[in-house]
Amino acid sequence: MAEDLTIDRSIAKAEQYKSLIPQIEALLSGETDFVANMANTAAALKEQFNWFWVGFYLVKNDELVLGPFQGPVACTRIKKGKGVCGASWEQAETLIVPDVDEFPGHIACASASKSEIVLPLIKDGEVIGVLDVDSEYLNHFDETDKIYLQQVISSLLK
Repeated sequence: MAEDLTIDRSIAKAEQYKSLIPQIEALLSGETDFVANMANTAAALKEQFNWFWVGFYLVKNDELVLGPFQGPVACTRIKKGKGVCGASWEQAETLIVPDVDEFPGHIACASASKSEIVLPLIKDGEVIGVLDVDSEYLNHFDETDKIYLQQVISSLLK
């Protein structure tokens, strides 16, 4: 298991992901506890990209329940279809929101959050949770984030 990350924020975003993903895979290697792996994944992403908030929500009894995260305190429970996380769960699709204030039904867990990307965690054809990333900047996330964060999720779900 790797214990330290090599962080370089001076390179292009895609290159940052290409450097970080093998390090995340090393963190996850040999560890079977899903909560521990989500915690280290959230920490690694936060460390590399210094996003405002990054974490997981898990499907439990017809709602999303807060899981491991890095950042300020967060909403604890989210109903299916509510907010960006609930919509991503319901649609089983990645949602990129350039301005959260323009997203119908956005749940403002933190007023400093301005843009968001939410990716479903799909195992055996079912959404078991979501990866939620918030930025304090408008229009912060794009297809590059979507592509590489999906790779991170694939590594996590192996």
